[in-house]
Amino acid sequence: MPNPLNPNAIDLSFEHGYWHIRFQAMASQCEVLLDSDDKLLAERISQIITKETWRIEQKFSRYRSDNILYEINHCNNHIIHVDEETALLINFADKCYVMSGGMFDVSSGILRRAWHFDGSDRIAEQSEIDKLLPFIGWEKVRWRQPIISLPMGMELDFGGIGKEYAVDKAWQMLTEHTDVPALINFGGDLRVTGARNNGEAWQVGIEKPDSEGQASGILEISSGALATSGDSKRFLLKEGQRYSHILNPSTGWPITDAPRSVTVAAPTCIEAGMMATFASLQGEYAEQFLAAMDTPYWCLR
Repeated sequence: MPNPLNPNAIDLSFEHGYWHIRFQAMASQCEVLLDSDDKLLAERISQIITKETWRIEQKFSRYRSDNILYEINHCNNHIIHVDEETALLINFADKCYVMSGGMFDVSSGILRRAWHFDGSDRIAEQSEIDKLLPFIGWEKVRWRQPIISLPMGMELDFGGIGKEYAVDKAWQMLTEHTDVPALINFGGDLRVTGARNNGEAWQVGIEKPDSEGQASGILEISSGALATSGDSKRFLLKEGQRYSHILNPSTGWPITDAPRSVTVAAPTCIEAGMMATFASLQGEYAEQFLAAMDTPYWCLR
């Protein structure tokens, strides 16, 4: 296992006929499975993927004061010129906002100041939420590539798309350096390069909510990606009412009656993550939404 005292530690081991690369990033346990017995290849791929993943994390983390996101979030109505990669994420966030009817809003991360989904019963006060709502609304952001400007007090948060983007970038880096079959899994969001060498699909378990890792079912995947949205790890519970960490940006309150877990398959991880989050934002209508989208999905309630 990665060393928790060293966030940049890499664990490399050969198990069950393939190499496991494990490391920590984006508040998640990350792993890459290489269907190969070539140790030198595994060592090289581990360096390539961890370097790229940690680069993305450092560049777009809201916890740092030395990256482009900090510059954007502290521009105070001034103009910021962004690079091509940042523009790519901003454009995707804009697309998500439009496609979701404003429900997927990367400016709503500021609500974390009122909500702390730690499994306790500490529900946010309406007065706290009301103070934050004026600073939410993607339509208030001035964006014309490559220039962006935020009103004073507003912030962007790429937490809803950053991990999936990192999976896709890791997939890209890996396929540029080897044709060995691989599975990339960052905290349950994953993508494969193809079927295993024996022709069989990779097997992936869908975690049962509140089961401490117990799988409710096994999926087989030989191409594309899977992403999951749910509240098994981040929630509040008060008087029998469960409050999900998935928030409605217009009210500042958790979405109600959504599935505990939504897993979606798509060609890329960032597309799968977008659809899983869109579905969760539909609340009780998540399954109907996904059925209408004609995309493979698995919901657990």
